[in-house]
Amino acid sequence: MFDGGLGPLAGVLGFAVFPALSVVAGGAVTLIRSPGKAVQSAVQHLAAGVIFCVLATELLPDLMHRHLPVWTVVGFSLGVATMLGVKHFFDGGEGAPAAPGGNSSSMVTAMGIDVALDGLLIGLGFAAGQKQGVLLTMALSLEVFFLGLACATTLAANGASRRRVLLVPLMLGALLLAGGAAGALAAAALAAPALDALLAFGVAALLYLVTEELLVEAHEVPEKPAQTAMFFLGFIVLFIVDMLL
Repeated sequence: MFDGGLGPLAGVLGFAVFPALSVVAGGAVTLIRSPGKAVQSAVQHLAAGVIFCVLATELLPDLMHRHLPVWTVVGFSLGVATMLGVKHFFDGGEGAPAAPGGNSSSMVTAMGIDVALDGLLIGLGFAAGQKQGVLLTMALSLEVFFLGLACATTLAANGASRRRVLLVPLMLGALLLAGGAAGALAAAALAAPALDALLAFGVAALLYLVTEELLVEAHEVPEKPAQTAMFFLGFIVLFIVDMLL
């Protein structure tokens, strides 16, 4: 799967460090100047486009070629149930600032689960192939940048210190690396049917991320055509990258 003698775990972590740094960068940007709602909406559209491209061109075709429909249904159903469960128990935590001075622990917990799942998806993406893993890493790097930005913005709105505003994204980056390691180890240890179920789980989680998080939040502000176009720009750019790899 990896060239140059790297094992699966080391190879995955070598790529997962980039989205881990991205979530930290998103938090650090807030300490300088938080981007406006229009810019955040554009970034969300862009991230949704690149993730959708990875789904359409790499992960879904890979599942089709595995020809394990029962395991695919099981994994996909578990993925949907997990994401709906996270939304049910932590609804309003992500990207929705609590009242100043309120308790932001639910928001941080929800983001921790989200970013750990992102890391797991990166590890599983490399199980489908190195190109799939690289493209998924690129796509999720954009998504977690916004997540770090939203996290730091919410903490600052609640009166958190600058130290905590930066410390929490650092913890999220560590969780992403832990998720990536778990995904790599699972991919190396599991039999084909269980791996198929895990990949289907990842597909469901990514579909939920695009349709119920990124695009929903992006539409919370009045849109201009340029913001909407970012979805299609993200899709076609990653599609061309995929063709050239």
